[in-house]
Amino acid sequence: MKSLRFRLLVAALAVLLGTVVANSQTAEAAPPPSLHGHGFGMGEHMLGFFADYLNLTDTQQAQVKSIMQKERPTLKPLMQQSRQIDQQLHQFAIGTYDEAKVRALATQKAQVEAELTVQRTRIHNELFQVLTTDQQSKMKEVEARHEARMQKHMQQAPPAAPEQ
Repeated sequence: MKSLRFRLLVAALAVLLGTVVANSQTAEAAPPPSLHGHGFGMGEHMLGFFADYLNLTDTQQAQVKSIMQKERPTLKPLMQQSRQIDQQLHQFAIGTYDEAKVRALATQKAQVEAELTVQRTRIHNELFQVLTTDQQSKMKEVEARHEARMQKHMQQAPPAAPEQ
């Protein structure tokens, strides 16, 4: 039962993250879309952090910005689709529930999320290739520490209340 609750929590967090990212995309001057899919957002503040932490050269920073600008038209419609589906699902949560329609929307959402995951992973790889071997090693360490923190956080989550 804990596994099911964990999956539901992860799904809810993914929807929340997707909604936040999609909302940030609606502004005209929004930063580039999140590209990590699982936590490596590359907004201007994150780019600045990684540029400093990894000691990116001006050329590397320009390459990263170029990749982000090039990929924005690919990601933006997918993120908008995801947001629209979330809005439709929300209407069933607060209005009349129709399981068949919710299932159809959930299937659409899964397809959009799968495509977003593929695109984000491809972009992450493209960005990773801009880095030197030393920078790649540093980035792997950052991601490993992040993953360890996430695992620790999930283990510290309070136990679920027993079902009645």
